[in-house]
Amino acid sequence: MSISTSSAIEQQPAILGGPKVRTEPYAEWPVAQPYMMDKIKEVMDSGEWGVGSPYIEEFEKAFAQFIGVEYCGSCVNGTEAITVALRAAGIQQGDEILTSPYTFIGTITPIMGMGCVPRFVDIHEDTFLMDPDKIEGEINEHTKAIIPVHIAGCPVNMDRILEIAKKHNLVVLEDCAQAHGAEWKGKRVGSIGDLGTFSFQTSKNMSSGEGGAVTTNSLELSRGVFAAKNCGRVPDGVWYGHELYGTNLRLSAIQAAILIGQICFVDEQNAKRHENATYLESMLSEVDGIQPIAVNPEGVTKHAHHLVLFRYDSSKFEGLHRNHFLEACQAEGLDIDEGYVPIYSQGCVHRYAEWPFIKPLLADRGIDYKAMKYPVVERICGEEGMWIHQSLLLGPKSDMDSLVEGFLKVQKHAGEIKKKFE
Repeated sequence: MSISTSSAIEQQPAILGGPKVRTEPYAEWPVAQPYMMDKIKEVMDSGEWGVGSPYIEEFEKAFAQFIGVEYCGSCVNGTEAITVALRAAGIQQGDEILTSPYTFIGTITPIMGMGCVPRFVDIHEDTFLMDPDKIEGEINEHTKAIIPVHIAGCPVNMDRILEIAKKHNLVVLEDCAQAHGAEWKGKRVGSIGDLGTFSFQTSKNMSSGEGGAVTTNSLELSRGVFAAKNCGRVPDGVWYGHELYGTNLRLSAIQAAILIGQICFVDEQNAKRHENATYLESMLSEVDGIQPIAVNPEGVTKHAHHLVLFRYDSSKFEGLHRNHFLEACQAEGLDIDEGYVPIYSQGCVHRYAEWPFIKPLLADRGIDYKAMKYPVVERICGEEGMWIHQSLLLGPKSDMDSLVEGFLKVQKHAGEIKKKFE
């Protein structure tokens, strides 16, 4: 039976006092598994909980093999993984780093923390990813690296990224925080650029509560990674020898224990996510005005589906604003959000621009974050973009049906709901 014929759609919207479409909770995330508890006990009993623990080495070797690289350096979180990678790549104060304006703040706080300049490349409306056609327009003599962000678990077009990076001699640092196990043309993300960074924060497809990793195929870069997260030590140096700049950003053995067993399940869970995302995409054909984004894009051989992204067309909902649509959906018990704001609009970016050493540098280069407007990301963030989280995709198909049912119910009563906000 078509969801559009459900009697629940005819009922009064929950935001206007009617019954909810959904009252049951969605799939829990993260979920503790027995193997985690066994491994944690093993670590605790070993007495080797930190630096030098064989369990950290075991995780790093296993994760490197999973990604398809020679080297992996674990660290405290995904944000500092980017710091470690930038230091390993020799990025210096004042260098410009290109990245997406549609990303978590943790992509650019390492750039600012190193005294560098984040510069942005607008996104493509069909993917919400950095638009390769717009990259070269942002490159200048100060540009030293590019950070393609595999938002929602969908790889950026890495063929184009590598082509442009080679032409302009740029370091490529993949931000894979949302893309564990994703592949571009058969290669895992994190193995394609010069370096890859990962997050194991609690919402991620692999989680140890907090944690991160840097991957690379370069021995030289791996030594830089080791030093940057290990107090400046080099792999073959003495314990109290600190040859390079670095701080203590190491992962603990207990976090490593939580992660080791998860590697075996990432592909299986991602396949389940993909199955449900593809099913949801097909069911959304019943909802005029909500378009799922990049579920099966060309060149992507595996999608991690950390998020399912949507574009909302208010003209199909009697002019109901995206934010009011979301409020009505949330009242129906649906777990859906608007997502990011353009990252250059964040207060911390504007405050950074006032720092004494950076303010004249930005002025000299004509960079004004407060005045900055990239048209596609502005429209997506302000009017059209929405998402659901990966954990929803681990439930039964009936969870996808309830989303579509809620969308249709709000659409059916969009005019009434709009009046509530006038």
